Amino acid sequence: MTRPVPIVVLAGPTASGKTQLAVSLARQFDGEIVGADSVQLVRGFDVGSAKPTPDEQAGIPHHLIDAVEPDAPLDAMDYAALADAAIDAIGARGRLPIVVGGTGLYLRALVRGLVDLPKVDPHLRSALEAEVATLGAPALHARLTTLDPLASAKIHPNDAVRIVRALEVHAQTGTPLGALRQAHALGGDRRPTWFVVLEPPLDVLTPRIEARVDAMLAAGLVDEVRGLRAHYGDAVRALGSVGYREVVEHLRDGVPLADTRLAMIRSTRAYARRQRNWFRAEPGVHQRVVDAADGASTLAAAIESFLSARRDPTAG
Repeated sequence: MTRPVPIVVLAGPTASGKTQLAVSLARQFDGEIVGADSVQLVRGFDVGSAKPTPDEQAGIPHHLIDAVEPDAPLDAMDYAALADAAIDAIGARGRLPIVVGGTGLYLRALVRGLVDLPKVDPHLRSALEAEVATLGAPALHARLTTLDPLASAKIHPNDAVRIVRALEVHAQTGTPLGALRQAHALGGDRRPTWFVVLEPPLDVLTPRIEARVDAMLAAGLVDEVRGLRAHYGDAVRALGSVGYREVVEHLRDGVPLADTRLAMIRSTRAYARRQRNWFRAEPGVHQRVVDAADGASTLAAAIESFLSARRDPTAG
């Protein structure tokens, strides 16, 4: 039986330095890079996604960048299937796949798979939504706390959508959603993985984010969005992503560009905080690196140890 191809995963918030570190590691370990960014995956969304330029790619093969059309449907499991194919091809060439990005759900689907949940029951959902309308979300959250304390602890009492979904799963399976997720978290990785998270502090990220936003605007983001809207309209999902959404409002609603810049910075900072929180809670992370430059040698040593263990025929 063919042994699964080992991978290195390099995750973290926007502007944390993932691209440069990934290229450095790819050079050191004869690697190729597999993107894990939901917007960089889409053709035409270049400037606003901080898609690596040919110079930034530095001659290292990159995969899952410009891989799908803007109007093509794609979910986390679709991404995992595309990434699996790229990883296996890289492994067949005798090279190391280095998966890089900040889309947490894509990475979770690739590394661990997603929790197998039942499909929505329309009748059950309608009944629960009617209860929300009459009793209020906090009342259903109190019920959820009794039935599923693990899930309720992570859901705001006014978050009706997530409350209803958790109650649905409990009603359909007889098992709390929190317990299903906990069991899944203990289930192990789909393939040998060395999972690294970059987590520079927010006071380091903030000036980087501001500089990135200014660079995007100077590089023609407004013209890029104008062209995308002309070709696809405003319904394309990626136009609702951070940075693109604000420029759409500038073009469509006449929001001044100076206000658009500030809105982009605010939303990018908020997104970076959400990414940090996601990866802090993610199971199976092997290394957390505050500074990519200072931690590079320690990271390289750990990766070498991981790969040496995989090359040993008596290892796991």
